[in-house]
Amino acid sequence: MSRHVFLTGPPGIGKTTLIQKVTQALKSSDVPIDGFYTEEVKEGGRRRGFDVVTLSGKRGPLSRVSSDSSASRRECRVGQYVVDVASFEQLVLPVLRNVNQGSDAEKKICVIDEIGKMELFSQAFIQAVRQMLAGSGTVVLGTIPIPKGKPLDLVEEIRSRRDVEVFTAGLQKYYQLSYSKGGKKKQQ
Repeated sequence: MSRHVFLTGPPGIGKTTLIQKVTQALKSSDVPIDGFYTEEVKEGGRRRGFDVVTLSGKRGPLSRVSSDSSASRRECRVGQYVVDVASFEQLVLPVLRNVNQGSDAEKKICVIDEIGKMELFSQAFIQAVRQMLAGSGTVVLGTIPIPKGKPLDLVEEIRSRRDVEVFTAGLQKYYQLSYSKGGKKKQQ
């Protein structure tokens, strides 16, 4: 039986919007929930980067477009974006630790939007996600990218877990989800 739920799909399909709507519904039903989501930062109609926003409302930079073409060797980059690993860890790690410290009797839901290339520059984040998935007291509701290019180890690990259900958001109908498990494609 699946305990964790992940949503995947192409960029811009509405994964974060759906996660936010589900989060609002769970909060309004007094379900214990915490976590974070990523949000585009735009200036003058152009994407300048991404912020991390915790469900308690704290916000900080995840990445910004680099204006410097000479990248430092120690800079973490995804395309045109420079990832602020320290800011990401400062916001996200306390949230993940707090969610994971509840008793098994007190089941919690943890929103992790997203587990992607930018977030995976943090080894501490990778370790925290693995601990959360292995623990018995937390249900993870998260997003992962669609397979493209070089596989991301943690993402592939999540996809192959028996206690994870992965839904693919598509354009069939707004927010209609399809998923495959064990080779059979199902519609929801």
